[in-house]
Amino acid sequence: MRTFVDTSALYALLDEDDDNHGSAGAWLLSAGPDETDVLVTHSYIVVETAALVQRRLGAAAVRTLFDAFIPALTVMFVDEVLHRRAVAAYLAGLRRHVSFVDWVSFQLMRDSDLDRAFAFDRDFKHEGFVLVP
Repeated sequence: MRTFVDTSALYALLDEDDDNHGSAGAWLLSAGPDETDVLVTHSYIVVETAALVQRRLGAAAVRTLFDAFIPALTVMFVDEVLHRRAVAAYLAGLRRHVSFVDWVSFQLMRDSDLDRAFAFDRDFKHEGFVLVP
């Protein structure tokens, strides 16, 4: 099984004060991926998460992100085709107030037949994806 990993999940894992910290950690350690599960994200999520973590949690948390979390993920790099398709979807859906990075995620998930997201962002659910935990 493959599970997409969103910024909201990575941030929850890193911030002990985040409301979702406990459930994120519990899912990852027990109910979440087994040896056959692949955790997938994309390069824009890495950029977004790094910026957010640096701004809110500082340098030590950024090091943890890059030393402990990112190596455990399969990072798919956003190419020109995916980027352009996400821009078109983003511009068409501006009234919904969904972030551009989320539109990239939705497009990548559809293109890769991923239907499950480790995320605390309800926009994934609104797009038809299953949220875990």
